[in-house]
Amino acid sequence: MLVVFGIVLLALVFFVLEPVPIDVTAIGIIVVLVALEPWTTISPEDGVAGFSSPATVTVLAMFIISEGVRRTGVVQRIGDWIVEATRGDPRRQLAAVIGLSGGSAGFINNTPVVAIMIPMVMNIAKQTRTSPSKLLLPVSFASMMGGTLTLIGTSTNILASDVSARLLDRPFSMFEFTALGVLVLVTGVVYLLLVADRLIPERIQPEEELIEEYEMADYLTEVLVREDSPLVGMTVERTLEELEFDGDIVQVIRHGEAFIEPLARKELREGDVLMLRTDRATLVDLIDAEEVDLLPEVQLHDADLERAEEARNLVEVVVLPDTALVGETLNSLNFRQRYDATVLAIRRGGEVIRQRMDKTPLRGGDTLLIQAPEETITRLDRDRAFVVADEIVRPEFRTGKLPIAIVIVAGVVALAALEVFPILITALAGVVAMVATGCLRPTEMYEAVDWNVIFLLAGVIPLGVAMERTGGAEWIASLVVSGSSTLPAIAVLGVFYLLTALLTNVVSNNASVVLMIPVAVDAAAAIGANAFSFVLAVTFAASTAFITPIGYQTNLMVYGPGGYRFSDFARLGAPLQLLLAVVTTLGIAAIWGV
Repeated sequence: MLVVFGIVLLALVFFVLEPVPIDVTAIGIIVVLVALEPWTTISPEDGVAGFSSPATVTVLAMFIISEGVRRTGVVQRIGDWIVEATRGDPRRQLAAVIGLSGGSAGFINNTPVVAIMIPMVMNIAKQTRTSPSKLLLPVSFASMMGGTLTLIGTSTNILASDVSARLLDRPFSMFEFTALGVLVLVTGVVYLLLVADRLIPERIQPEEELIEEYEMADYLTEVLVREDSPLVGMTVERTLEELEFDGDIVQVIRHGEAFIEPLARKELREGDVLMLRTDRATLVDLIDAEEVDLLPEVQLHDADLERAEEARNLVEVVVLPDTALVGETLNSLNFRQRYDATVLAIRRGGEVIRQRMDKTPLRGGDTLLIQAPEETITRLDRDRAFVVADEIVRPEFRTGKLPIAIVIVAGVVALAALEVFPILITALAGVVAMVATGCLRPTEMYEAVDWNVIFLLAGVIPLGVAMERTGGAEWIASLVVSGSSTLPAIAVLGVFYLLTALLTNVVSNNASVVLMIPVAVDAAAAIGANAFSFVLAVTFAASTAFITPIGYQTNLMVYGPGGYRFSDFARLGAPLQLLLAVVTTLGIAAIWGV
């Protein structure tokens, strides 16, 4: 038991600090559990059983189905309607985006829902002169609450169902907790409509230019290449290599025509104007050494960085959590050459990084201000490691397949709800139908899956089994029960909700479910309470992590685009977390009993 506790604590530390990606940590958990089999009771077969678990396979299938729906552009269509229907009314805007986010997340995984809604919200904010800070955080919160509507709303629900089936022989049905989910969503929506505007600061000012927003005035300037400059005849790539200064060449302007990426092989000439990104001290050294003249009184605006083409080429790009980019630097990624894009600044929550960016490890939720050609922006928009935080033309949407995709999702839900087939089979059938009908191409299936989540599930499932077999879950449950021996069962239920919520705000929601459900079941047995009610309390708490940006993927996704500070999540989320602790606990007691 002590060995398993040690593994659990080590895993939690790795999940929080992320010295390595979470999928690597998950594989490490499997290796350690099997290597220490005499103390963990996990055989090699048990260790890899998570990969074949119905929960893991079902989550994988639902990622693919969600991608098929996304490819039809259904959420964008609704977003266009929202722009038209709510123009000029901030309260209606907030209600509409919350409703769309919460409602969609019951049937489409909430991560792609928020990824789709970020550019939509930025566009709404721009057109209606609203701060995106006022809308993005409620969108994330609503998507989490919407995920509690159905079994397929989140991977957490599917995993919890699998654990419940193993421990209680009672998996969740498709609409097992929909009534409670509706109660949670309605409560949360009312709360957000009443207080979100007052509690969320305008971290990003409405109608602010990106250059002003990122405070780039002191870091962007223009210099003239003189006749006697050693830069004449050198390519941009060689110039950057030889100068080795903390900055970049953003544009080359020649005879009034501006050139942007790809710039590597462009040869500099006398009279070229270089737009530089650098600080003042470095600029002075550059002027002294390289025979260039500073152009006086240059005041740059967004239009100056977009004049190279008619199309938009100055945009914000969000780095998604749990992708291969996290932990890498712009240098190690060879970002400029790889993407034909120049990074002007990095926004990390409320902090803007403008110096030594090339050596700054990227984090999930970082927002990059980039200048790039239209084709690069389109390519970044298709890359599942990024979200382009601005609406661009997306011709790849298969709008003609929209009715087919909706019918497929409805069939998956209906067949599982009527218990004709288990959700595992209907989800896999939905994958086949999506590809067979052309809603999704075969090559897009693999891109649709969040493999970090799959490996995480495969790793934490045997960890939960080890806790059960070694008596660790029972021991923790006895501690909780003894510490709350004077409390009624409904209060202990509330305690488990709060404990799970707090754990989820610092580690993975799926890890919280696997670790806490066995403890909750044993605690319920010890006090003679309804164990299924305790399972539901843990499940709902693990799906609603509002207090920190690291508690849930969707929080990290809006962290940069909204310009939020860490405290903004607690300011809006802590009261909501406490409110839902009461509402969820009472709701469970009323519907299932304690």
